[in-house]
Amino acid sequence: MNLVAIVGRPNVGKSTLFNRLVGMRKAIVDETAGVTRDRHYGKCEWCGNEFSVVDTGGFTINSEDVFEEEIRKQVMLAIEESDLILFLVEVATGITDFDAEIADILRRSGKPVVLAVNKVDTGDKMYGAYEFNALGLGEPWSISSANGSGTGDLLDFIVKKLPESTVKEDEHPDIPHITIVGKPNVGKSSLTNAFLGEERNIVTPVAGTTRDAISTYYNKFGHEFMLVDTAGLRKKTKVKEDLEFYSVMRSIRAIENSDVCILMVDAATGIEAQDMAIFNLIIRNKKGCVVVVNKWDTVEKSNNTMKEYTLMIKRRLAPFNDIPIIFTSVINKQRILEVLDAAAKVSDNYQRKVSTSSLNDAMLPEIENYPPPAWKGKYIKIKYITQLPTQSPSFAFFCNLPQYIRDPYKRFLENKLREHFDFQGCTIQIYLRQK
Repeated sequence: MNLVAIVGRPNVGKSTLFNRLVGMRKAIVDETAGVTRDRHYGKCEWCGNEFSVVDTGGFTINSEDVFEEEIRKQVMLAIEESDLILFLVEVATGITDFDAEIADILRRSGKPVVLAVNKVDTGDKMYGAYEFNALGLGEPWSISSANGSGTGDLLDFIVKKLPESTVKEDEHPDIPHITIVGKPNVGKSSLTNAFLGEERNIVTPVAGTTRDAISTYYNKFGHEFMLVDTAGLRKKTKVKEDLEFYSVMRSIRAIENSDVCILMVDAATGIEAQDMAIFNLIIRNKKGCVVVVNKWDTVEKSNNTMKEYTLMIKRRLAPFNDIPIIFTSVINKQRILEVLDAAAKVSDNYQRKVSTSSLNDAMLPEIENYPPPAWKGKYIKIKYITQLPTQSPSFAFFCNLPQYIRDPYKRFLENKLREHFDFQGCTIQIYLRQK
């Protein structure tokens, strides 16, 4: 799937445009960097074409000395990772030094660039947009991301400019794709090497030795799948807040193209914001998940250390905490096979299809024992349930008044589905339909 990055200096309306493209009103637009942990990634669908959108905003640190350097770094990374750059400028301010700087980098990149002039919300501002021809990035598109004018034409043009999908023909389309993700220097390449029993990937103590996602066909110990080791960081950055953005940017494609993700966590630090950002990507893409706590040999242990640590992780991942958690030490080859077994099991759960008769036999008595709460004196009756033919487990519940069923009851239905049918490690989508 193609990746489009929105770049530009702060406060030109990147997040507002991002919200409009992704069609999510939930994404908060705020001045503070990183207020919403998972707002800067989403999917946009336009005229049957789907592509991913990344908002590079919100991660610049607003102090004069590192300001320019940070913008430059983010733009460089966006250029490197994406298929098309959407460069956003603002009509009222005209061309600023930052705009000229970014345009200079983009012209040399060789990547397709679309220039959009934002905040053109009245006719007289249209003339101001022509000034941006001077950036040398082609005809500017006048838009207003706040009220949506011009965004349809812009999307038509983006879809036209996007390169043909360069996904290589999959040599093994029928076997599960398992991706190892996690923040830098947590042991992803070491785990891949331990699985394969050979030094397939270079391992160094420097975060970000792996530069690309490396796919390997795996067929040992009764398991068969494609194993992907994702890239970590290219180089250590001075600014800590940027780490999350880099990790997420690198993980997006690998997660989108996988069935099950092995999320590696460092035992010494536990689950941090960066890990949560990657976990949210896995959930958003409805993929299977196994959590592997690596470097367990470095932790001082008492009788209940593992139990307490497991509870702590489940609390962080709530409400979706029906996930296998495995404690390993890759260096000592501890519990490596357990990780493989767990990933294979989650992969089976991910592909599980439950017959309509089994679903109704199991779920209707549960619903009868604990029916949905009545709403304004109206009784809600769920008639029958069926599994939808989607890639990840999704179920349709047919009832007379679907609009009155609230989230707590949906969670009850999900928990009962998990109780009767093993969907450990998989997200479950529940849809309520009118009967």
